[in-house]
Amino acid sequence: MVKLNVNGRTVDVDAEPDTPLLWAIREQIGLTGTKYGCGVAQCGACTVHVDGVATRSCALPISGITEGQKIVTIEGLSPDASHPLQKAWLELDVPQCGYCQSGQIMAAAALLKETPKPTDEDIMREMSNICRCGTYNRIKAAIKQVAGTAG
Repeated sequence: MVKLNVNGRTVDVDAEPDTPLLWAIREQIGLTGTKYGCGVAQCGACTVHVDGVATRSCALPISGITEGQKIVTIEGLSPDASHPLQKAWLELDVPQCGYCQSGQIMAAAALLKETPKPTDEDIMREMSNICRCGTYNRIKAAIKQVAGTAG
């Protein structure tokens, strides 16, 4: 049994220590906004924040989480889709299939927290999530809109 702080709530998770955080979040806690994509930390569909850092949860075992670390999922970013990134995503019709978008938004939120006015180069470097639909231009436009650097 391990205690995790997820979206500001302490939850008990009964799983093996090598269980990926992704599966604890989805299967044990029941938050399904975080998606499984590749299982090897390449695609980013499983991105959550661990102490504010964008983290690929499919490759992080729950034993790698220390007591007191704060995990935020897409559900914890904003329970009512009022986060500026979520609004920009909707305004600019960013998603096509939508599967990767929770991970994209979580990565973008971490980027903007670290770099409030990112350049195109910052966005290209930090937004390493894969979108099979290829909505990268709209993702970049939404990030720039929130940063106030669209133009």
